[in-house]
Amino acid sequence: MSYDWEGFVNLIVLLLEGAKVSVMVFFLTLFFAIPLGLLVAFGRMSRFRLISGPIKIYILLMRGTPLILQIALVYFGPYYLLPEGMKINLDRFVAAVAACTLNYAAYFAEIYRGGIQSIPKGQYEAAAVPGFSKIQTFMHIILPQVVKRILPPMGNEIITLVKDTALVQTIGISELFRVATVQASAKSSTIPLAAAGIFYLIMNWVVTEALQMAENKLNYYR
Repeated sequence: MSYDWEGFVNLIVLLLEGAKVSVMVFFLTLFFAIPLGLLVAFGRMSRFRLISGPIKIYILLMRGTPLILQIALVYFGPYYLLPEGMKINLDRFVAAVAACTLNYAAYFAEIYRGGIQSIPKGQYEAAAVPGFSKIQTFMHIILPQVVKRILPPMGNEIITLVKDTALVQTIGISELFRVATVQASAKSSTIPLAAAGIFYLIMNWVVTEALQMAENKLNYYR
């Protein structure tokens, strides 16, 4: 009994195409969410309630509702919620990246906030003695220490993001998991799902190794 190697190769090719979409969602989300999260963290720590108040509500909404729901709302909302003449048909991929960015920026913001507030205030005062400005103090003294402290929790969120890319199939994007489920249904086999699982495992292994390398480079902050 011979195995259908041609069919298996075709399956791998299809899964690679889906994985490419998943990787694009992953990297674009990180590209936008990491700096946005820092801005949100500063807003969350603001003394002005007009700034910190709305930021707190935004973080609560993003962390308190499912990402799958947020993806659907970002994609369908501009069309169904806006009045006639203002309706917008968002591109599926753009909507997926936007929703993931808004969601992860909220989580990153709280991690940033915890890291920043963990630095003793005496370091700010000490940096003022040689004449460092607040921006110089933050960029050259505080931020490197914050990065060292927040890398493990940030790493957990980044690893979760790899798996959360599967949620963008909600709005019809053919990413890795959607391709696998379609192929599993067509072939009445669990092999596509198992193969997709291996793909996710490999991606998370790569991310884990990259994070470990980053942690090792920051060991001089012990």
